[in-house]
Amino acid sequence: MPLAPTPVLVLALVGLSGFPVAAAVYAFGPPDLRFTAIHVLLTWSAVILGFLGGIRWSQETDRDPPRFLRLAAAMLPPLAGGGLLLARDFVPADWILGGFIVTYLAAWLFDRAPQTLARYPALMTLLTFSACVSLALALEKALRI
Repeated sequence: MPLAPTPVLVLALVGLSGFPVAAAVYAFGPPDLRFTAIHVLLTWSAVILGFLGGIRWSQETDRDPPRFLRLAAAMLPPLAGGGLLLARDFVPADWILGGFIVTYLAAWLFDRAPQTLARYPALMTLLTFSACVSLALALEKALRI
């Protein structure tokens, strides 16, 4: 059984590419690109959390009637991502990166909750794992700086 239909998988992997590219540039790239790379990684993390929250919201609104608590829970990861992004000038990068990892893992756990409408759970696991590994690579570098 494939992770998802080919068009969904290809576009998901293209969307995912921002994580490892930005993390690799931050961790291994030239020092003059580190600042830009970490901000790209943080911004991309918030954008994708917003996108995934929209997917969860859309899936729940297809129910008749939609459940208020599920709709509210779908909003939490995008709000956390936005808050972490806004905090980047006031909080050390290692805390922000850790916050994004926790937020991605919490969203992944939410997708595993009973009665959650997860269309491609294996794909979501792959994407969450890849995002978290990229963020962890950047976190490891941030802790060494």
